[in-house]
Amino acid sequence: MTRYLITGDAGFIGFHLSRLLVNQGHEVLGLDGMTDYYDPQLKRDRLAVLEALGGFTHTTVMLENLADARPDVEEFAPEVVIHLAAQAGVRYSLENPDAYISSNVEGTLRLLELARDLKPKHLMIASTSSVYGGNTSMPFSELDSTRSPMSLYAATKLATEALSHSFSHLWSIPTTVFRFFTVYGPWGRPDMALFKFVSAIEAGRPIDVYGHGKMARDFTYVDDLVAAIVALSTTIPYAGSTVSPVDTLSPVAPHRVVNLGGGQPVALMDFIEAVERALGTTAEKVLLPMQPGDVVATSSDPTLLRQLIGTVPSTSVGEGVRAFVEWHANYFAQRRGND
Repeated sequence: MTRYLITGDAGFIGFHLSRLLVNQGHEVLGLDGMTDYYDPQLKRDRLAVLEALGGFTHTTVMLENLADARPDVEEFAPEVVIHLAAQAGVRYSLENPDAYISSNVEGTLRLLELARDLKPKHLMIASTSSVYGGNTSMPFSELDSTRSPMSLYAATKLATEALSHSFSHLWSIPTTVFRFFTVYGPWGRPDMALFKFVSAIEAGRPIDVYGHGKMARDFTYVDDLVAAIVALSTTIPYAGSTVSPVDTLSPVAPHRVVNLGGGQPVALMDFIEAVERALGTTAEKVLLPMQPGDVVATSSDPTLLRQLIGTVPSTSVGEGVRAFVEWHANYFAQRRGND
């Protein structure tokens, strides 16, 4: 049994990770600001599932005000800290940039200051494939340049990576940063493409298809993702202990960056076809240009991840989309029944 502190426990990934850890017999203290960026009821329903399990405790707090939760955290004494809380979304960063600086930069700084005092065995921090920005080489390797972020969201995540490295160096905090690649699955966020597609199609509305449908993404099913995070949590970086020539272990800190993707990009139109098959219907599509901050394609090089944990995400898009469609139907039927 290990004690895990998870920020963003009421969020999409934090919920799945917390549930997996508790079901494995670990203890979890979750922190979440419960913001209204999207439907707070979805967050409350996720928490209700977690709170029905033994070994889980939740504290509502904004990371910018993390000092308010310090007594709870210090009493819990986490051995592993996993920082998932963030203001997500590329497009929303064009409308509300202050939220990204406050949550992703200031909030992360507050967490790092806490970790400096807690001295966990392992600090793990979520980043994103968006940091590769204008990088043109495929697949994206952790050793590729990240000097050309194309959105404020990506820029704040790069700041998170840099801040965590400096703290790791200065206070010898073993730290793993993992970069997500288009995570999807049950309990997903309403602002994500899959959620929007299914909701629109079931309501008889057309779907917006950006980039005229010519984009591709390395979709990662959420169950695969959280299993990889748990496996990485016991793969603690130690200064001077590289595993291969592609290891990103810092030469001056126990700090590593790892892609969390399967390396199997799927064309957007093929992804939409998987949605149509799962729903048994054909969607009316509105083809639109690329949105500011978007990139044409993402593809993860999973070599380092495979070397570290022996496996990579592999759930097919067809299987993952079917699971989401089933959850979506059941979840909203239950909500309608409770109204």
